[in-house]
Amino acid sequence: MKAMPWNWTCLLSHLLMVGMGSSTLLSRQPPPLSQKRSFVTFRGEPAEGFNHLVVDERTGHIYLGAVNRIYKLSSDLKVLVTHQTGPDEDNPKCYPPRIVQTCNEPLTTTNNVNKMLLIDYKENRLIACGSLYQGICKLLRLEDLFKLGEPFHKKEHYLSGVNESGSVFGVIVSYSNLDDKLFIATAVDGKPEYFPTISSRKLTKNSEADGMFAYVFHDEFVASMIKIPSDTFTVIPDFDIYYVYGFSSGNFVYFLTLQPEMVSPPGSTTKEQVYTSKLVRLCKEDTAFNSYVEVPIGCERGGVEYRLLQAAYLSKAGAVLAQTLGVHSEDDLLFTVFSKGQKRKMKSLDESALCIFILKQINDRIKERLQSCYRGEGTLDLAWLKVKDIPCSSALLTIDDNFCGLDMNAPLGVSEMVRGIPVFTEDRDRMTSVIAYVYKNHSLAFVGTKSGKLKKDKLGILVLEDKVLPVPMLFVQE
Repeated sequence: MKAMPWNWTCLLSHLLMVGMGSSTLLSRQPPPLSQKRSFVTFRGEPAEGFNHLVVDERTGHIYLGAVNRIYKLSSDLKVLVTHQTGPDEDNPKCYPPRIVQTCNEPLTTTNNVNKMLLIDYKENRLIACGSLYQGICKLLRLEDLFKLGEPFHKKEHYLSGVNESGSVFGVIVSYSNLDDKLFIATAVDGKPEYFPTISSRKLTKNSEADGMFAYVFHDEFVASMIKIPSDTFTVIPDFDIYYVYGFSSGNFVYFLTLQPEMVSPPGSTTKEQVYTSKLVRLCKEDTAFNSYVEVPIGCERGGVEYRLLQAAYLSKAGAVLAQTLGVHSEDDLLFTVFSKGQKRKMKSLDESALCIFILKQINDRIKERLQSCYRGEGTLDLAWLKVKDIPCSSALLTIDDNFCGLDMNAPLGVSEMVRGIPVFTEDRDRMTSVIAYVYKNHSLAFVGTKSGKLKKDKLGILVLEDKVLPVPMLFVQE
């Protein structure tokens, strides 16, 4: 089933946005604010960088992952508790880390960059993973950040040696009468023999249990993980999969990624490296990862391609936007920010776009691909697995919306890109972050920019006390 074409004018008149300019807004402007609103701020130590933030939805307490420190803040940003995580003597070449066995590499005082911060609501603890010692994690009590456990003696405890705050993403899958699962996705920094790029781990009730972070399933031949084959690096020496966002919905876990690929430009016989944004999907209950499918995603407006994913956020459609899009109010939407082009990962162009994806349409595209592959059509089409020419195998079976794969035709790639609905473009101050939620049946999005601003002038929406004043938006896709 093909996605419906979006040749609409004056669409999304009820999508409310904060944090962007007005080039796509209609002429009606909100009245000026009578006075500026004050904002509460929190500043850490001078040499400290903030990496991740999570909010306890039950108490409103804020947990902030920083370099060498974890903070617990009140809802008005007052420090309640701190927990020090570094620095310490380390060397990224020490594997296993020196806290397990003696390392012959020179040790230096090394900062601990927070790479993942998750709240485990079921066990009232915080999972804080850092860059020290190949990426080990601490389990901290939410109340006072007391250390409940710090597994470090097995290779499963080392998540990633990449010293970047955005290199790891985790999604917890919770059960009422079983131990929870933790899906971990991470860049591997050229060390696929040490770290799987995606895996599912056990979250035991006991924070000091021997099985904490063990793979959900592991035998001689199969495990709950995906590893990048070492021969991939012979084609793209600096290959890695960079994880931007992750979430669960229905029976699946999803990760949004950036991946380098070698492509031939039109009219050229030589290949060049570009970056492709892809959505990765796995079944929650798939212990062998036979359900792994990835599909390229992107956005286009006025002939300009926006292909470098910057940020994403999952939200519900809300009644008003759902009516406009032809979906249900409780359907999942992905609000995404892309920058222009495909060639620059670390230095993205300032031109950027906010786009919306209907998750069901992505799942429909994946189902179509699974059905065609199990009819024996096409190849597996995964660039990083170097299996683009391996043909799909036919099998007589019914593939429905919740199909979780077999030990054939996996992992699988979708070749045709799923295009999002472009809502807004910004040419100067690149959009870098987005969150969204439903407010009084309207879908409200907040967008941050690279200059650290939520733009207030020329806004299409004015938030004043409890009033939300929408301004219609306009876009045309050729």
